Amino acid sequence: MANFFKKRGQKIFNKFSRVSLKAGEEGKEHIKENLIDRFSHIENVRLLILEWVLLVLALVMLAATQAFWFGDSYADNAFTTGGIYTEATVGEVNSMNPLFATTNSEKVLSRLMFATISMNDYSGHAGIGLAESISPSEDGKIWKVKLRKDLKWSDGEALTNEDVLFTIGLIKNPAVNSVYESNLKGVEVSESESGSIIFTLPSAYADFISALNFPVLPKHILGDADPKTLVEHSFSKSPITSGAFTFNAMQSGASAEERIYYLTSNPYFYKGKTLLSGFSVHTYPTKDKVINALNSGAVTATAELSEIDKDKIGTTFLRKNSNLSSGAFIFFNTTKGVTKNLGLRRAIRRGISRENLRAMAPETTALNYPLLKSQIKLSDYPSIPEEDFEAAKTRISEIADGEEISLNIVTVNSGFLPKVSEELERELKELGINATTTVYEEDQDFVSNIIAKRNYDILIYEIELGSDPDLLPYYHSSQASATGLNLSNYRNALVDDLLLGARDTLDNDLRIKKYESFLSYWVDDVPAIGLYQPNLTYYYNKNVQTFGNDVRIVTALDRFSDINSWAVTKTTKNKTP
Repeated sequence: MANFFKKRGQKIFNKFSRVSLKAGEEGKEHIKENLIDRFSHIENVRLLILEWVLLVLALVMLAATQAFWFGDSYADNAFTTGGIYTEATVGEVNSMNPLFATTNSEKVLSRLMFATISMNDYSGHAGIGLAESISPSEDGKIWKVKLRKDLKWSDGEALTNEDVLFTIGLIKNPAVNSVYESNLKGVEVSESESGSIIFTLPSAYADFISALNFPVLPKHILGDADPKTLVEHSFSKSPITSGAFTFNAMQSGASAEERIYYLTSNPYFYKGKTLLSGFSVHTYPTKDKVINALNSGAVTATAELSEIDKDKIGTTFLRKNSNLSSGAFIFFNTTKGVTKNLGLRRAIRRGISRENLRAMAPETTALNYPLLKSQIKLSDYPSIPEEDFEAAKTRISEIADGEEISLNIVTVNSGFLPKVSEELERELKELGINATTTVYEEDQDFVSNIIAKRNYDILIYEIELGSDPDLLPYYHSSQASATGLNLSNYRNALVDDLLLGARDTLDNDLRIKKYESFLSYWVDDVPAIGLYQPNLTYYYNKNVQTFGNDVRIVTALDRFSDINSWAVTKTTKNKTP
């Protein structure tokens, strides 16, 4: 049986071999006949072959393009969570306690780390911050504030009315000498049975909501601190925060004057966690250092430069120009030095060319008065005497009476101010006045030694005018102090009454009349000369997402009003059909 299968298998194998051999021979003949022997005919059909090859290539390319196009149509590059935004600022950080924030660097850190009771929203109007609601009584003398529920500090502790009342006590304490002291002067504060904080004002204040933009400090950290030494407390170096970010670490920069402050996203921020995982603030002593930092890639953005610096910035940066609710003015020191002479102030106003001064600040809006049309619409503006160089020069000569008139002009290294000051010095010299200009960096030393002591005859400076008109901080005699903002040391009892009346009334028509009367005194007494309304020029890397174009900037710090949307990290996301 085994032999039978063996012989049968051998026959099948032999038959298969013969068939395979025959097929191979026939295949060779077929290939030779239909392929190899036909190579000699290629020359006759080469054009046809080329056409077919090109057609196939075109089809392949079309298919690849279609696949890429469809893929791109259903995908998009979008900003996502993660990454650190880096911004350059000018000025030292002597304290991270927001009650003492005076330099630009300190103000930026304060805004990023500390939430306020009220704040300017993206529309440029005063709105709610930590407060759930802010409501006045009918007469505007009593304001009720109710905090949001479940507020927390960055350490997880609850943020409550106790913290607010504790902070107000510090602000009102003269020993603390806070920058917010004038906001709450004469205001009594208490807590109602319903849990609201009640502010009782000495008189009505139509825009008191703007005065509530002060940051809150943690009582559980600072409750036992001596108010006199509050600035020296460890909190000033490593604070517990309530804002979008919390402090992480500080590192020295490339030079002894440079610092880097690393912040991380605060998971307890009342608006929710930011897209950014962190924010670092790089502080520099000068604007030139900021420019170098931008061009070297050390920082992502800055708000410290102006339009005049655009040619110094690399092509990887974009810029936004946003009109600020601020004003650049020539402030005369009206109580000491040669500028206390009213006749001299009037002669200087008549002799200088405001048009030439404004030409030093291109692309800005001319400003003649200390009120913006966006704040209030007045029916009548007092006329400002026309410029007359010769008449002014004659009058100055009469005032000098053979003596040399010397005055010092002071300004800061910000925007167009140095160029404006240089032009003013030139024009004053043509009028016969020996003027000299000093340009300072806008740091704590400038605030303490120049502003607080009013060490100038003329100060060329920018001030914030706000979304609502309130000129009391700048021209009321109570603010002619080291901590006040009456930079002209201007004192006029009638003006004091008008400014208080305009602040107190809820009647818009009456407010208009009071401000019209104030402007008449302002023009006659010449405590200041209006120049222009400045812009915020913001330089930022083109690969990041910063504040939106629809955000109305009242002050430079309002750029952070939509900080939760800022981002530096991109990802590809599929679109929903």
